[in-house]
Amino acid sequence: MIIVLRKGATQKDLQGVVEEIERAGLKAHISKGTERTLIGAVGDERVLSAEHLQTLPGVEKVLPILKPFKLASKEFHPEPTIVEVNGVKIGGNKLTIIAGPCAIENEDLLMRSAKYVKDAGADVFRGSAYKPRTSPYDFQGLGEPGLKLLKKVREKFGMPVETEVMDTRHVELVAKYVDIVRVGARNMQNFELLKEVGKIDKPVILKNGLSSTIKEFLMAAEYIMSEGNHNVILCYRGIRTFETDTRFTLDLGAIPVLKANTHLPVLVDPSHAMGKKDFVPAMSKAAIAAGADGLLIEVHCDPSQAKCDAAQQIVGAEFGKLMGDLRKVAEAVGRKI
Repeated sequence: MIIVLRKGATQKDLQGVVEEIERAGLKAHISKGTERTLIGAVGDERVLSAEHLQTLPGVEKVLPILKPFKLASKEFHPEPTIVEVNGVKIGGNKLTIIAGPCAIENEDLLMRSAKYVKDAGADVFRGSAYKPRTSPYDFQGLGEPGLKLLKKVREKFGMPVETEVMDTRHVELVAKYVDIVRVGARNMQNFELLKEVGKIDKPVILKNGLSSTIKEFLMAAEYIMSEGNHNVILCYRGIRTFETDTRFTLDLGAIPVLKANTHLPVLVDPSHAMGKKDFVPAMSKAAIAAGADGLLIEVHCDPSQAKCDAAQQIVGAEFGKLMGDLRKVAEAVGRKI
């Protein structure tokens, strides 16, 4: 349920409501807006009396949250969330472009790719040090040496960096090196991993699962937020359908649906959805027109040397042209890059 405090409610009033919620064994999550402060009571609400809460000093009204995802819902947090990391804001009117190679292969390729990404005007650099692969014999990533290379990118180019985390045992290590951690599609319902990244003080990019529904996607975000980390960024990368000409089906109708149901920022990953670099520019522009808050695009200085997903990675020199096109689309829909 949501407890709405009156305009002008004091800190003592707020603390009194929080104590009442915690006394009942529930968690209290505070959301301060421009007009009102909302307190979400998360847990088994049957042990908490809405009628009693209504009598507490400073309380204006008590409302049920109808969505199964409580903290991620717009009912709890009506205003859009903006996640800020090292000066980069994800969400809001300015779109965020995250770009870089699929995997970290070596320092030379990584630095060359980072220069293309930086020069083109991207905001955040991506690169995976750990790779979930269908075959156990395929390249699995460099691990910690790759994380150290990402740190070098941040130091040299002054960009926040992000990477995927796959294992609960690696969460603390990954968070030590990067600014944003990413939970990939194959781990969207790895609930123990979701709970672990919910305990760190770093933003989390969460991708939707291969065949997940929007409700399941938002419930996965709820797992992270229920542990205290509200800096969650959703990333839609399509779903598996009967279609084989693209890697996945990028249903951009999911973007306005997500925006209608959650306050969290929504990115789109056209690279993994399409699977072929020639189709990525069109879907990148379409995603912005559909209302996405940004893009996660795979860019490589020399895809012929890529150890995974070479076909979907845009050549670094072509990324600058795409960024120019994206700026025009963003301007057309009243936003900017």
